Amino acid sequence: MVRKVMWIVLIVLVALVGVGLYTRLAPSDVARWHNMPEGLAAGETAAQAVRVIEAQDATFARLDRIILATPRTEVLAGSIEEGMRTYITRSALFGFPDYTTVARKGEQITLFGRLRFGKYDMGVNARRLDGWLAQL
Repeated sequence: MVRKVMWIVLIVLVALVGVGLYTRLAPSDVARWHNMPEGLAAGETAAQAVRVIEAQDATFARLDRIILATPRTEVLAGSIEEGMRTYITRSALFGFPDYTTVARKGEQITLFGRLRFGKYDMGVNARRLDGWLAQL
């Protein structure tokens, strides 16, 4: 009986390590994640959050500095000059990636945060966007 339990624990541990490695090492498809769908409205669903703010000339650059100061966050694609940039922020334990695209259109900046794996982000993307905007 003890041997059976040990095998089950070992299998679970190997599965967890496998999930952790996959989520950290799976490539990010720029064409899929570096985009801003039309018609996004501020709000949130189970898997994403959208915020829209008024923008002045320096707003995007300030927001970019705040985002890049966030632990485990890096740029996937884009630039401030281009008017759109996508970031990956990974969770601490398993490295689950969340993608946030920030785009300026006229006098507005839209922040679009969404998860890659799963169907429910437990409000993580909304809290992250709200935290960045509070610092702004």
